[in-house]
Amino acid sequence: MDYFIIVVTTAAGLYFHWWLFRRIRQWSDRDLALSFAEGDEPKRQYMLEQLARARHEGISRRELPAWLEQAAAQYRPGSA
Repeated sequence: MDYFIIVVTTAAGLYFHWWLFRRIRQWSDRDLALSFAEGDEPKRQYMLEQLARARHEGISRRELPAWLEQAAAQYRPGSA
């Protein structure tokens, strides 16, 4: 029974850390995208759409800042 408790708590702890790591990465990616919006609400929505597009296209995390910067440069206020 002792081994069962150890295995269950270890598995739960590892899962929690994996889940927390993923959430923090999502939050940091979202903050990065919103940092390019500069407080403009329509541009915020545009940048969040671009972040979703980048995830869908499989843009790596290493390339994401440059990709989002390029997307922010292509933003036109009336196009959102």
